Amino acid sequence: MRISDELQGAATIGISGHIRPDGDCVGSCMSLYMYLKKEYKDAVIEVFLEEPPSVFECIRDIKEIRTDFKTDVDRFDVFIALDTGKERMGEAEKFFDRAVKKINIDHHISNTGSGDVNYIDPQASSTAELVYRVLEEDKIDAEIAKAIYIGIIHDTGVLKYSNTTPETLITAGKLISYGFDFSEIIEKTFYEKTYVQTLLLGRALLESIQFMDGKCIVSAIHQRTLDFYQASTKDLEGIVSQLNMTKGVECTIFMYQTGTMEYKVSLRSKGLVDVAKIAVLFGGGGHVRASGCTMNGNFHDVVNNLSLHIENQLKQNATV
Repeated sequence: MRISDELQGAATIGISGHIRPDGDCVGSCMSLYMYLKKEYKDAVIEVFLEEPPSVFECIRDIKEIRTDFKTDVDRFDVFIALDTGKERMGEAEKFFDRAVKKINIDHHISNTGSGDVNYIDPQASSTAELVYRVLEEDKIDAEIAKAIYIGIIHDTGVLKYSNTTPETLITAGKLISYGFDFSEIIEKTFYEKTYVQTLLLGRALLESIQFMDGKCIVSAIHQRTLDFYQASTKDLEGIVSQLNMTKGVECTIFMYQTGTMEYKVSLRSKGLVDVAKIAVLFGGGGHVRASGCTMNGNFHDVVNNLSLHIENQLKQNATV
């Protein structure tokens, strides 16, 4: 797929990703936005996302994001959904539905494609890597390369998760050749935490529970805790990955409260459990080793409902 082939004649182009945008979502949307603004100077190009985490303020044009989801465009000629199917686009879904042409680019195995044109590759490390593939290399500049690189490192755990392929490493090498400070980008956007974020991580670790003979670990942050620290859900980034580093753990559950008897659940696996299959059962999705969903009930209801499926997979895989 070449994005230039799909945009011929388009005078209005919209871009969006999923609700609660992460590094891959922000990096994908912003790299494509900057590329199209550069190449299609006469077109109206707009990007819509919920407010991204402040660590991504290093991306040029980040302030151009329409976080209020307002536009003067009645119907986009082309609307591009990145890193998600249309069902997780939030307020941008209506723009996608009305568009003359819909394009969906994603790497989540649970996405069957929401567009008229779909580029879905579950083997890719990130949607940012797919964005790199659809662009013309000689038209990428340092700022576009930096945004793509941010997307890749955030979905690969700085190139250490199992979704990192030889192609991913080759792509990352090409991107850093554009000359941005990749070391600082990793430090500032991936590792550095605020004091409040560090406190919340500490609470999550301290209050975690290991069960299933230590093969599963769970922790939750409730709204009262967020209120106490004057924090938001954006301050919970990275907690699930830290929990998953626990020795002996095969599957990790981290959840935070999003409403009365409602939790946003993040699932991680080291390989024995396909968490994407479990997340789909509860209306979510993602990857084999990293998925999520929203569930109703109290803390114990959520853990019990997930545990049944986790335990079944652990038993099945133990006999393989």
